[in-house]
Amino acid sequence: MFIDQARIAVKAGSGGDGACSFRREKFVPRGGPDGGDGGHGGHIIFKASTRVSTLLDFRYLRHYEAPSGHYGQGSNRSGSAGADVIIPVPIGTIIKEEDTETILADLINDQQTVIIAHGGKGGRGNSNFATPTNRAPREFETGTPGEERSLILELKLLADVGLVGLPNAGKSTLISSISSAHPEIASYPFTTLRPHLGVVSVTEDQSFVVADIPGLIEGAHEGKGLGFQFLRHIQRTAFLLFLLDISEWSVEDPVTSLLTLRHELESYDADLAQRPFAIVATKIDSQGTGELRQTLQSYCESHQLSFFPISAVTREGLPALLAFLAQQVSNVRNTCETSS
Repeated sequence: MFIDQARIAVKAGSGGDGACSFRREKFVPRGGPDGGDGGHGGHIIFKASTRVSTLLDFRYLRHYEAPSGHYGQGSNRSGSAGADVIIPVPIGTIIKEEDTETILADLINDQQTVIIAHGGKGGRGNSNFATPTNRAPREFETGTPGEERSLILELKLLADVGLVGLPNAGKSTLISSISSAHPEIASYPFTTLRPHLGVVSVTEDQSFVVADIPGLIEGAHEGKGLGFQFLRHIQRTAFLLFLLDISEWSVEDPVTSLLTLRHELESYDADLAQRPFAIVATKIDSQGTGELRQTLQSYCESHQLSFFPISAVTREGLPALLAFLAQQVSNVRNTCETSS
């Protein structure tokens, strides 16, 4: 089951109280204060990990609490600190404050960690308050409480190329043909119920990640169909491929479908309209007279759009498409390295 959003509550541990104690030893008439400090409370720490792929665990466990620090003791013995609670999350997880939806962290690298709730500080024992004029202080500090937060966890998959299209446009077939991903493939709409990632190897030292986004429909940005649930994952992709069915059984005009998809992305996030993209005509092995293919190709030529007719089944056109994608991904990565 693919879960990409969750609500949880976390509470860091409270600090332990400092001790109020006085040294008592035989033949030592003026032992003095020896109360130790309390231990610090444990932190709540989130850690990005490749071992986790969804937020499914947070559906069943929604409350996380770190242990508190122990109180101080006599003989200047400090209390032990509470252990930190480390919560693994998938790479690409955004952590937000539930009330304000303020982004607290965006974990995009493997092993990246962030302290979301700090543990309370341990209180000082009375030995810390001894002065030349106050040699027997009874003053000590209590530990401070740990931070408590209500959080929204949101997963946005990280990929170089995002496959966008209406239901049954051939996205799942394409990603299964060019990578080791094995999404469900069938002839009915909304076969794909979760995003899939596939690694495409171009050469021994060059590869890129492709994301198969479940089919969008008109009105997806308003919550229609399954698109709204997964549109957030498109925001993480550097390059977009619009897949359009031009088979003889298609009932949609490919140009109209393209405009619909572009409108849905722009309505959801205006920045997506500026994302580099290319057009892919799918299922050319069953294009019939080729009228739909010609219509789409003419539109792309008139608007100077990159156009690739392919068949994921026969692999016709795939080498040219993969070479183009490899170059585009390389360009995007070089641009990012230069800007950073």
